[in-house]
Amino acid sequence: NGDAKGTVFFEQETSEAPVKVTGEVLGLTKGLHGFHVHEFGDNTNGCMSSGPHFNPGNKEHGAPTDENRHLGDLGNIQAAGDSPTAVSITDSKITLFGANSIIGRT
Repeated sequence: NGDAKGTVFFEQETSEAPVKVTGEVLGLTKGLHGFHVHEFGDNTNGCMSSGPHFNPGNKEHGAPTDENRHLGDLGNIQAAGDSPTAVSITDSKITLFGANSIIGRT
């Protein structure tokens, strides 16, 4: 609904290392919420301007452990609904390096 706010950090030591995603999100309702990277870095109109999930391999939507998944699919985060939601994800498919980097995306 657009009320969620937060700060998320992406760290990768080398181009071959997994990406560590950490942070905190406020304003989520209780339950599971999809967490993903969108194709574009334009957030002026929320998800409408940020495009689809980042998917340079033209794969199907999937879970983080699936071989066939959008590159930007990072799974779900669990919100309690009454407190900040911690984000702690380690992913070996996204990267901060090269042509498929997530840098500059939303």
